[in-house]
Amino acid sequence: MNGSQGEGGLSQAEVAARRARDGWNEIAAEKPHTLLATVLEVVREPMFLLLLGAGTIYLLMGDLHEALVLLGFVMLIIAVTVFQERRTEHALAALRDLSSPRALVIRDGVVQRIAGREVVCGDLLLLTEGDRVPADGVMLSANDFAVDESMLSGESEPVSKLPVAGGEPLRVYSGTLVVRGRATVEVSAVGEATELGRIGKSLAGTGSGPSPLQRELGRLARRLAVVGITLCVLLAVAYATLRGGWLEGVLYGITLAMSILPQEFPVILIVFLAFGARRIAARKVLTRRLAAIETLGQTTVLCTDKTGTLTRNRMEVAALAVGDEVLMLGGGVKLDALPETYHRLLEYAVLASETDPHDPMEQAFLRLAGDHLANTEHLHPDWQLAREYELSSDLLAMSHLWRAPDRSHQEVAAKGAPEAIADLCHLSPEALARVSARAAELADRGLRVLAVAHASHPGDSAWPDIQHDFAFRFIGLIGLADPLRADVPAAVAECRAAGVRIVMITGDHPRTARAIAAQAGIDGGRVLTGPELAAMDDATFRREVAACCVFARVSPQQKLDIVEALKARGDIVAMTGDGVNDAPALKAAHIGIAMGRRGTDVAREAADLVLVEDDFASIVEAIRLGRRIFRNLRHAMIYTLAVHVPIIALVGAPVLFGLPVLLAPVHIAFLELVIDPTCSIVFEADEADAGLMREPPRPRGAVLLPPARLALSLLYGAVVSLLLVALHVALLRSGQPADAARSAVFVALVASGIALVFVARTPGTGGTARNRVALAVIGGTLAALLAVTVLPAPAAWFGFAPLPAGHWLAACAAGLATLLPLYAVRRLARPLTA
Repeated sequence: MNGSQGEGGLSQAEVAARRARDGWNEIAAEKPHTLLATVLEVVREPMFLLLLGAGTIYLLMGDLHEALVLLGFVMLIIAVTVFQERRTEHALAALRDLSSPRALVIRDGVVQRIAGREVVCGDLLLLTEGDRVPADGVMLSANDFAVDESMLSGESEPVSKLPVAGGEPLRVYSGTLVVRGRATVEVSAVGEATELGRIGKSLAGTGSGPSPLQRELGRLARRLAVVGITLCVLLAVAYATLRGGWLEGVLYGITLAMSILPQEFPVILIVFLAFGARRIAARKVLTRRLAAIETLGQTTVLCTDKTGTLTRNRMEVAALAVGDEVLMLGGGVKLDALPETYHRLLEYAVLASETDPHDPMEQAFLRLAGDHLANTEHLHPDWQLAREYELSSDLLAMSHLWRAPDRSHQEVAAKGAPEAIADLCHLSPEALARVSARAAELADRGLRVLAVAHASHPGDSAWPDIQHDFAFRFIGLIGLADPLRADVPAAVAECRAAGVRIVMITGDHPRTARAIAAQAGIDGGRVLTGPELAAMDDATFRREVAACCVFARVSPQQKLDIVEALKARGDIVAMTGDGVNDAPALKAAHIGIAMGRRGTDVAREAADLVLVEDDFASIVEAIRLGRRIFRNLRHAMIYTLAVHVPIIALVGAPVLFGLPVLLAPVHIAFLELVIDPTCSIVFEADEADAGLMREPPRPRGAVLLPPARLALSLLYGAVVSLLLVALHVALLRSGQPADAARSAVFVALVASGIALVFVARTPGTGGTARNRVALAVIGGTLAALLAVTVLPAPAAWFGFAPLPAGHWLAACAAGLATLLPLYAVRRLARPLTA
C-alpha cells in the first residue's frame, strides 16, 4: 500500500488532505435537522394552530390590531421554542459524538484513539478483540485473527484472517466485528466507498419506540386534549347563547382550548432527558439511550466488576512465589536487584503476554522486566510469536508459542488462574495443595494471583489445537496489587443508604474478591464461585443469587444468568461490563454500563451508559442524577397542571357568570412564554437535596403522576382559581373599571404562578433561592409583567389599564399570598402523597 508512510502512519497534514478528498468516514449519515424543518414542526403543533385560528377570527371581526399583536406573539413563541429545541438537539448531537465507536490508529508515529468517523484512507488501524472495524482495509500483519462478517455475508461462523507470505493480501470490511486476536490494517476505503456503503446498508439501529414516561405523558396529554376540545365547544355555545355572537364564542372557545392544551409535556420531557444526559456526561458518564435516565432512579441492584471499576486498574507486581520462596514487593520499597530465583518466573510471564500490551497486568510484567531483566538472557527481542492460545470460559489460561532462532525447539509460555495452570501442568495432589495454599495466602492480601508455566515443543512438529496437548511445567505464582479507588467505600455506603444492593462479579480468585469486598464495604460474608453456581439447580441458583453479594471465577454466561435471576425476582438491575462476552448481560440488564477506557466497541454498543473513566463513583453519581431528574420532572408536571387550572378558570368563569371577559388569546400567549421556561429549565436546574440518596428506590412501574399527586396538583390550581376569581369579583364590586380589574387580576395570576413554583417542590428539597436559573426566569417574568401592565403602549396591546405602582404591588402581593393556603394544602395532603 502507499498511504501509511511506513510504520509511523499518516501525518496530520496528510490526514487533512485525504479527508478533504474523501470526506468523513460515515455511511448513509442522517441529514441534519435544518432550522426550517424545526420551524415547520413547531408551527404544526396544536397550540400554534389555535393561535393562528384566533388571529384569523380577529381579522374576520375586523380587529387588525389584535390580530397583529397575536401574530407578534406567535413569532416570539416560535422563536423561543425553536431556540430551545435546537439547543436540545445540539446537546444530544454532542453526546452522540462522544459515545460513537472509536478507532485506534497510528499517526505521526504515535498510537492514538479517535472517533471512527475521523478515520481516513491510508490510516494504520490497530484492531483487537471486541473492536468494530471502522473502515475497509488491507491486513499488514495479524496474530490469531478472526472476524465476524455475518452482517455482510450472512455466515454466522467467524472468518480466520491469517496472512500467508507471498499470498494475496487479506481484507477486512467496515462494520464487521473482531472476535479473536490482533491485526494491523491499512485503510483502503472509507464512508460510502466501503463494501458496506456500496451495498447500501447502514449501521444505524432501528428506533426503540416510546419510553414508559413518553407513553404516560402521551396518555395524559390525549385525555386533556379531549377535555379541552369538549369544553371549547361548550364554552363557545354558552357564550353565543348567553351573550350572542358566534365569532366571539368561537374565539373564547379557542382561548379555553389554549389554556387547557398541555403542549408543554413533550417539551418538558425532552429538555429534562437531554439536559439530564449532559449533566451525567459532566460526571464522565455518557448516555447512549435517553430512556435509561428514566430507569436510573429505580435501580435496586448494581452489579459491578472489580478491576478498574472498584480498583484503580493500575496493576503493580506485589509478590513473586517460586517453590517455598516468596518475595514481597511494593509498599514504597525500591528493589535494587531481583534475585535470580525469580528471573525465570518473570521471563515467562512476559513471554505469555502481548508484545505491546494494553492490559494493566501485562504492562506491570513488562515494567518489572525492564527494570530487572534488561541486558540479560531472559529477554528475547529476536524471538517471533508463532501462535496464541486465547483465554476461554472453559480454561482460564492463555499460552504463547514462540519461534526461538537460537534453539532447536519452540518455547511455550502460559499464564492464567492458578487452578487452570495447575490443571495444564497435571500437578500431583500434594503439589496442587501447596500451590493452592500459596495462592490463597496471596489472595487473602487482596492480590490478584496468576500462575506461570513453561513447555517446549519440537520445532518440526505441527502445533497442537489445544493448550492441554503441551507438556507444561509449573514455574510459580505472581501476585498483583490493584489498589481500591479512594472514593469507592463512600460510594458503596451511599448506595446502601439509598437501598441499592451492590453485587461484585469478578473472574478473580474468591479470596481476592472477598478481600476487595471487605475494603469496599460490600457484604462479602458469602462468596460464590462459578463452579459452585454451575452445580446448582435453577431454584437454588435463584435463591443464592438473591442472597449473595460477591461472585468470583464467574464466566460471561453466568453473568447473564445472574442478571436474569435478579430481574426475575423484580429487581431493577444495572450491570457493568467491558468485553465481547459481556454484551448479552449488558443488553439483558435494565441499564447496561460499559467501560469507556478498557471496554470494547461491542460492549459500548450493547450498553445504555458508557463510563469515560471506568470509575465506580461515577455510576453512583449517575444514579443520584437519575433520581434528581425524575423528582424534578415530577415537580415540573405538578406545577404545569396546577398553573393551567386558574387560567382555565379565568377564561371560563366570566363567560358563565356574566362578568367582563378577562383573558384573550394574546394573554394566553404571554402566559405560555412564562410557563414554558419555568416548567422546563427552572425545575430541571433544581439541585438534589441531601436526603435524595437516603430514600428507597422508586418502585418498579411507579408512574410520574400517581392519582394522589395528580389530585394534589389540581387542588393547588383550584385553590388559586378560587382566590383569583374572588379577587376579580371584589375589584368589580369596588367600582374598578373592567380593564383595570383585568390588569390587577393578570398581575396576581402571574404572581400566583411564581408561588406555585415554590409549593410544587417536595418539602425539604433544594430551594429556589439557590437556583440561579429560577431567579433569572422569575426576574425576567416580573420585568415583562411590569412592561405590559405599567407602560401605556404595551398595556394597550393587551387591553390593560396601566396600574399605579401601589396597585401593582398590591396585586402582586395578592398573588404571592396564595403561598399561605397552598402550603396549608400541601401539609394536609402530605400523608396521602408520601
